[in-house]
Amino acid sequence: MSRIWDQLQFLHPGWGDLIEIILVAVLFYRLLLLLQRTRAMQMLLGAFSLVGVYFLARLLDFALIRYLLETLFQYGAIAALVVFQPELRTALTRLGRSRFVRFLRSMEDTQSIDELVEAVTELARLKRGAIIAIQGEVGLDEYAETGSPVNAPVSAEMLKTIFTPYTPLHDGAVILHGGFILTAGAILPLTQLPVRDKSLGTRHRAALGLSEETDATVVVVSEETSRISVARGGRMEIGIDENRLREILAGPLAPRLVGG
Repeated sequence: MSRIWDQLQFLHPGWGDLIEIILVAVLFYRLLLLLQRTRAMQMLLGAFSLVGVYFLARLLDFALIRYLLETLFQYGAIAALVVFQPELRTALTRLGRSRFVRFLRSMEDTQSIDELVEAVTELARLKRGAIIAIQGEVGLDEYAETGSPVNAPVSAEMLKTIFTPYTPLHDGAVILHGGFILTAGAILPLTQLPVRDKSLGTRHRAALGLSEETDATVVVVSEETSRISVARGGRMEIGIDENRLREILAGPLAPRLVGG
């Protein structure tokens, strides 16, 4: 019993320790806000589980487990920098943004939304099928590599040209990020979950599949029904109008078209 009591002595902090704990808690809270709705969140939960096992091993004086976990943590810090590189880059970028820069980006974002909404509504009017993925915090590089690079600013005319029937890029997906059309003709993963609505075709299944694996927002135009649908977070909203589309793209949960 005395050995366990000695191990618990580190749990009696002073005033300086309490202030430090509060600061660390605030930093972790901000980090969790940044990582929410990303695949990195699952990795972070796994890391917390290992930390819990480490403290339990320390409490029970399991020397071998402590040694193995301490060795893992020593090299795991370097691995974490690689694994969480996109999130760390995003966090540092946000810290460095001034209000003026955010204002300019907001103007660029609004312009990109206008171009995207115009293209989607015109494609729906013409009954041209289309699928457009807007990258969020999770990168879409692995999917972008399956298509053809475009690297052109987001414009309604360019999007309508890409989805012209019988063109080479018509059947694939367009990926947007940073105010640019990164790729056209990309192949997206199909959802592995059962889809109750049998009217949903391959584009809709691909939109759901990508939204299940990433935090991207995916816009789909059906060439059979001319309906506009949006998939995000593994769910799809079907048959929306122009105003609802603009509301989704400009909403607080939508990925920014001008990047970040």
